[in-house]
Amino acid sequence: MRFFEAEGVRTGIDAIQQLEPDILFLDIELDDGLAFDIFKEIKDIETQLIFTTAHNHYALKAFECSALDYLLKPVSPSLLNNALQKAKENIHKINLRGQIQILMDSVNKNQSQDQKIALKDINGIKITKIKDILYCEANGPYTTFFIENDKEITVSKNLKEYEELLGAFNFVRCHHSFLVNLGKIKSIDKTEGLIIHLENNVQIPISFRKKDEILSAIEKLYLS
Repeated sequence: MRFFEAEGVRTGIDAIQQLEPDILFLDIELDDGLAFDIFKEIKDIETQLIFTTAHNHYALKAFECSALDYLLKPVSPSLLNNALQKAKENIHKINLRGQIQILMDSVNKNQSQDQKIALKDINGIKITKIKDILYCEANGPYTTFFIENDKEITVSKNLKEYEELLGAFNFVRCHHSFLVNLGKIKSIDKTEGLIIHLENNVQIPISFRKKDEILSAIEKLYLS
């Protein structure tokens, strides 16, 4: 096993091209630029990438959206060990180019209709456009994403995390078990309780305590 340390973008590029590492720990702010500059020059790289940074303004939603791992400095030995174990397990389950682009878009506050999210399931990482997600359903500690064209992806994070992550993209928690994309709503039926009808004809319940929040969000999106 070989280890190598580089201090900046240029030396980092040279080391990556020469060594082709299996696991890469990368700070965001380097001596001569940002880590993202490395990937502007290296188009194809296959490695398990773990960001290490003291600047948590780069973290949180941006990393969650990209499904890239990160460690905030100072790094504890236990968290480092966990990150290494996950990297070993996922060594062949990467979609790094797409994940890096998602991270860069998130850092740059790109919330366009084509913004994507990386979803990590047991088989690897799936990248999908946020606008194509119909709704998310809680399944204990897991969340299942229901996507256009009858696609389903189950990830090992709870619905609360995605409620916070997708709120900027007009997703609203309409029920303790459901997070719905307001852009996919066809109608709301009040005759048999409160029911959302989505574009794929799926019906999603609205809890009574969420009624005003949902109606207000729809009015703001379509009528303001």
